[in-house]
Amino acid sequence: MTITTDEHRAHEYADLPRLMSLMTGDEKHGPAATSTLDVLWVLYDRVLRITPERTADPGRDRFLLSKGHGPMAYYAVLAAKGFLPVEWLPGFGGYDSPLGHHPDRLLVPGAEIGSGSLGHGLPLGVGTALGLRAQGLGDPAVWVLIGDAELDEGSNHEAIAFAGPAGLDRLHTVVVDNSSASHARPGGIAARFEAAGWSAATVDGRDHTALYEAFTAPHPGRPHVVVARVEPKNA
Repeated sequence: MTITTDEHRAHEYADLPRLMSLMTGDEKHGPAATSTLDVLWVLYDRVLRITPERTADPGRDRFLLSKGHGPMAYYAVLAAKGFLPVEWLPGFGGYDSPLGHHPDRLLVPGAEIGSGSLGHGLPLGVGTALGLRAQGLGDPAVWVLIGDAELDEGSNHEAIAFAGPAGLDRLHTVVVDNSSASHARPGGIAARFEAAGWSAATVDGRDHTALYEAFTAPHPGRPHVVVARVEPKNA
């Protein structure tokens, strides 16, 4: 019997909870991890032009995980896609494990940045997009995944305000909105980006088709943000 691409994709996605369950221990930040699972899966399965063999290719897409606390979903997706061995997962958070409570770009294959304090990822994404532009590399896309609570940090708003007028159309941001921000924004999250000249879309963060369509929507001359709404953190 021949297995179709869609069937193989469904099988890989269905295995992610098992991969996540291999990671045990304290300080897992479970809700932070599960809120990102579908976004990460759609990006790595259908959007990002990056493979385990291309992690040093200058023409690869760059994915920057700013929402780095609770990275089990990230590690599970990387394992499912062959970036790191499944055998590493049970050691998550151990003193001798490369899989820390925040990803380390020097230890985790495929990780572009080491995440720590919230609010750093989008400014780093802006710098990455500018650097690629300066090198004449106009093809690679830069993707940054942030949480809605990170928008409480002023550094993100400076990055948002700069990227639109700079026309960084290879820059993409995904905001996983699980209603954990302390400060609401009039008009919603997307309105903040649109006011700064970004293209924006708001979708169900569990709907793979809606996510894919939003991720691949054209946005000539402008950076693009997708607000992925998921269940509230404390629901």
